[in-house]
Parts: sequence; structure tokens; C-alpha cells
Amino acid sequence: MLLSACVSFAQSGKKLDKIIKRDYQIIECTISKMSDKTVEYSLPGETIQISLDVSQIAKIDFASGRSQTFDVSSNANNNAQSASSQNIAIADKQHNTIAVLPIPYINADNQQGSEDMAKFAQNDLYNKLLDKSSNIFPLTVQDLRTTNSLLHKAGIDHNNIDETPIEDLEKILGVDNIVAAKVSYTIGTGTTATTYNSGNAKVSNNNKKVTTNDISTTTANDQKYYYYTVYFDMYRNTDKIYSQTRKPLLAVKDGWMDSISYLLKRSPIYVKK
Repeated sequence: MLLSACVSFAQSGKKLDKIIKRDYQIIECTISKMSDKTVEYSLPGETIQISLDVSQIAKIDFASGRSQTFDVSSNANNNAQSASSQNIAIADKQHNTIAVLPIPYINADNQQGSEDMAKFAQNDLYNKLLDKSSNIFPLTVQDLRTTNSLLHKAGIDHNNIDETPIEDLEKILGVDNIVAAKVSYTIGTGTTATTYNSGNAKVSNNNKKVTTNDISTTTANDQKYYYYTVYFDMYRNTDKIYSQTRKPLLAVKDGWMDSISYLLKRSPIYVKK
């Protein structure tokens, strides 16, 4: 009887996962498995596994204290993230190592991101750090293939990188320093007009020049203007050590690149030599 009471007490004191369904029903349970489509769980005191479609789930509060929200408009991405975050693969930590995260490149008007530009921006910042390796000593830069491979295995990309806690990212990547940036932009248009004048000239008998048949041509050109906002953050052992926002002076297509260079050179890891 004493043993039974102890077991009962232990079970009652155990923290449970909490599933909040879209119909506001709350299920206290122990989650055993997650996939892109379903969540499997058992109720307290039972061993039977119950399967629930993720489309019915609004949020999960895990016993560990972590929460995962499921967005109706992008269930596939969020479900992959929640499945991966349940089983975070912890890489061996490399001290004095900095990783460059994928850089979301977002159109602020429609909130659409570009995967190609996110990779390009990440590669640009990565190369800037490599080129200035002597200025960031004793830090070394984690190889970009390693970073992206580890993130891919964890189900993380430019779409959900902002939703992943820094402490989880440091565990996944096995680094103690992280640089995270984001590029947001809007596009404006303007029209410039250029006028060309031409004509035929003849000389009269008294050597006076006379202009005739004047022709005037006006050409209109549409011009695109890119208005960027660059967000730039650095973390060391999960602490944010640097956070800046900058708008490029010129509204040109690659203006964000100059802002990245400017913010990097003024970060605490950069030492002028």
C-alpha cells in the first residue's frame, strides 16, 4: 500500500504537456511523438497512444516550459519546426566560434520572403566575416555548409529562423556566438523625362544662320527605388551583445549590402587594425 501511494504521488506530481485545440479544448497529456501531420500522446495513467491531426491544434505548452504555436496559414512550416524542436540535436560546442544565420529578406508590403536572396545575404555576410577574420580574432567563423546542414536537419530555414530561440540555435549549431540579420524592403517607382532637341540649319545669302524644321523628342523612363531597413543582432552565450538598425542612404537595389558592412565594422567583435 505504501509503494502504491508513492507511485500515485509521483504520477500526480509529474508535469504534463498541454495541447490547446482550435475549439479551445485543453488536453493534459504526455506527448510521445510528433510529425508533420499528427501528434501522438497518452493520457495520465494510461499507455494507449492517441493520434491527433495537427490541423486541430492551436498551441502546445510542453512540460519543459517551451511553447509552440501552430499558424493556420502555414501549418506545414510550423509543424516541421515543432517536430524538430521536440528532439533538438545538440552539437558539440566549439568555443570562440561564430555562426551566420540565414538572413530573411522580406518585402514589407506583402510580407513575402525570397529564399534565393536570403541565401545570398547570408553568404555575403559570411564572406565579409571571413575577409575580416584578423579583425574578429579570437573568433573563428563556422563553415556555412555546416551551419546550413545542421539547421536543415532541425527543420529550420529563413522562414522560421526568427521564431527559434537563440539558446536552441546555439545548441543545434554547437557555437557560442551567433550573428543574426534581417533585411526588410519596400519598392517605390518614379519617372524621369529626358528631352532631345534637333533641327536643320541653313545659311542665307548674307551669311546669317537660320534654323528650320525643329524637332523635339521627350523620353520617359520608369525608375525603381529600394528602401531598405537592415536589422543586425549579435549574441554570445544567448546574451544579446549588439543590436542595431540601419537604413541605407541611397535607395539603390544593393544598398543593404553597405549597411551590413557598416554595422559589422561597428560591432563589439570587430577590432580595427
